[in-house]
Amino acid sequence: MQIDTLTDLFTEQLKDLYSAENQLAKALPKMAKKGSSPSLVEAFKTHLDETKRQIDRLQSIGEIAGIKLTGKKCKAMEGLIEEGKEVLEEEGHESVIDAALIAAAHRIEHYEISAYTTVCTIAETLGNEEVFSLLQETLEEEIKTGEILTNILKSEVLAHAPHNDEDPEAPEEDEDVAPSPATKRRAKK
Repeated sequence: MQIDTLTDLFTEQLKDLYSAENQLAKALPKMAKKGSSPSLVEAFKTHLDETKRQIDRLQSIGEIAGIKLTGKKCKAMEGLIEEGKEVLEEEGHESVIDAALIAAAHRIEHYEISAYTTVCTIAETLGNEEVFSLLQETLEEEIKTGEILTNILKSEVLAHAPHNDEDPEAPEEDEDVAPSPATKRRAKK
């Protein structure tokens, strides 16, 4: 498609977002299943419900603007979800995996915040207040989700994650046992 006008660009951006939200709706249940923190699992489930409402909202916007939203695949979201799949395949300390899930989710949220900021600004410039208002509602939800993820990371997940070179499976060091080479290296730092 050729994009010569703001309306053309707006159409393309909405199609991209519609694809992105639909892809995310398929990925969030997998992220929730992998999470171990009850707050994180609940946040993913809540965001799934929110994402479904955002898809409905985009469909309403498409109807208002006379835009068919299907037919485009958001390659950025596809890549972000593919990167997130790597976390789903990882094994390790559950709090570290939760932190990795939050990192993947933050990348997605920041992409969405960027995309919704752009379409909100274009809708406002085009003078479509109804569409602008609907898009602004979604933008505010995405920002709030990012804040929730950050709060879970800070208040819950990081506090339980092993730091530095700590081995979460290692027994307490015994004074009668010679220190390991790794312990000696840490002591030198």
